[in-house]
Amino acid sequence: MTTGEQMKLSSISSGSQGNCILVENENTTLLVDVGISKKKVEEGLSCFNRNPEEIDGILITHEHMDHIKGLGVFLRKYHIPVYATEKTIDYILHKSDMGKIDSDLFFVIEKNKSFDLKNLKILPLPISHDALDPVCFRFDEDSTGNKSCAIATDIGETTKELILSLQELDGILIESNHDIRMLQMSSYPYNLKQRIWGNKGHLSNEACGNFINEIISRRLKKIVLGHLSQENNYPELAFQAVRNEINFAGHKFCTDDIDLKVASRTKPSCNIEF
Repeated sequence: MTTGEQMKLSSISSGSQGNCILVENENTTLLVDVGISKKKVEEGLSCFNRNPEEIDGILITHEHMDHIKGLGVFLRKYHIPVYATEKTIDYILHKSDMGKIDSDLFFVIEKNKSFDLKNLKILPLPISHDALDPVCFRFDEDSTGNKSCAIATDIGETTKELILSLQELDGILIESNHDIRMLQMSSYPYNLKQRIWGNKGHLSNEACGNFINEIISRRLKKIVLGHLSQENNYPELAFQAVRNEINFAGHKFCTDDIDLKVASRTKPSCNIEF
């Protein structure tokens, strides 16, 4: 990548009803998850001046339906290679309701083992979530660009290993799933509440802010809050809660120096460049 070119991260959809994120630079275009319909993916790509034929690969974080719901229909039309862990691929091909999918499109990736797609180095990182073999992803350009970003959602708890692996980023889309008080007062059954706030569930707004404080650096100027619960969070609430956690953490960074955004649950948003 030459000087002046940008790496981009864009949310086509990010929420409990469906997730699909676009990561791109001058040479590489990727989707992370296809948890929405083919039509919505196509419309979302069009919003960011891309089309499905330009996609170099699809990365799948895990097998929950809000991350794979539209994958089968999408692949039957566009035949794009898919990268996921072995257990996730096995579920998609043999246990999910995806319909017939060409198994030759799927490529196994391993946690903590990076691989290259064109000029992007991709590192799948293990996360704590109630799925078969879930991962999040870090993206690093080759040595000519030296830009880095990550997508980190569906995380029940953070670990030292994950924190260390997400240092020195330029941008991140990170989960800010729920407000604890809203979840406590919600009509959800108790076992579902336990799942969400458990160590294999989702990050609350405050936990998201604390996570950011562990990875914040002089480089990290673009932060998108994603995967907000429809029932147990509001964009304004997530924004303010995370903002407060960063500003009152006692380190030298504050949100006045950060482009902090909240991704829409249902429509294209938050096209960030770095």
